[in-house]
Amino acid sequence: MYEIYPHTADVGLRVRSPDLNSLFAESAKGFFSLIVSNLHDVAPRTSVGFHIEGHDPTYLLADWLSELLFTFESRRLLLSQFEVTVGPNGLDATAQGEIANETRHTLDHEIKAVTYHGLRVEQINGDWLAEVILDI
Repeated sequence: MYEIYPHTADVGLRVRSPDLNSLFAESAKGFFSLIVSNLHDVAPRTSVGFHIEGHDPTYLLADWLSELLFTFESRRLLLSQFEVTVGPNGLDATAQGEIANETRHTLDHEIKAVTYHGLRVEQINGDWLAEVILDI
């Protein structure tokens, strides 16, 4: 489950999940829900694979979201479905989506960057929590 919260001149993304894999998948959905307000209309027409190296889940989350931002900016690819596996050496993921089509997709926020301000990923009472501030 993800939620968006206001932050001065930016926007925050908070995600709660029972495991690390779904935390990263939900973070990606929340991220793209800021870019396109009708994320449910993004069809799984194209599949993209990702591999990101890293050990610390907090920095891995920032790298993951930054890679998704790069994918959107360079290919105009909106992603809506995610299968993510986080292991001791990094992240492997497959995402599905389609090229942005302004007649079908309602683009919302322009995300400029993933910030490290307030960035956290932690396990609390058996569940996982992530928070990240996005520069818009």
